[in-house]
Amino acid sequence: MSAYGKVAIVIGSRSDYDVVKPAVTVLDRFGVESEIRIISAHRSPMEAHDFAVTAEERGFEVLIGVAGKAAHLAGVLAGYTTLPVIAMPVATGFMGGLDSLLSMVQMPKGVPVATVAVNGADNAALLAVQILAVKYNELKTKLAEYKEDMRKKVVNDDIALQKELRID
Repeated sequence: MSAYGKVAIVIGSRSDYDVVKPAVTVLDRFGVESEIRIISAHRSPMEAHDFAVTAEERGFEVLIGVAGKAAHLAGVLAGYTTLPVIAMPVATGFMGGLDSLLSMVQMPKGVPVATVAVNGADNAALLAVQILAVKYNELKTKLAEYKEDMRKKVVNDDIALQKELRID
């Protein structure tokens, strides 16, 4: 296990893999171990059950459920574990991911799932890091540095734009 926890990224189908690659990059940047699995809430429900009920004993501390269309994967995982579950809806050709998003945010009382934007792999990973930072103080420091870097970039972009606008 890494120094800063372990996150499972569970995708509903192989076609979701390219959408979640940025999440792996973010988790790697923060030193958080990740594992990607393909498990379908509808086509392999027994595997979804088995994965969720054994996730904690296998060292996972946060689960990210990624799916499109009916998008029940994160909710199914959350129904079988007490670990935090983050849902990431995938854009679809039918409604651009709105169908996936609505499936994920309509969780029944007692089965909470945090949901990020459609195709929001970066934010899913960052939310996982923030959850882990409650336990791992070093992640708090890394997150503060990350946010400061973002702030500096915006400030520098503004300075550059203001100089550019004065030239004309």
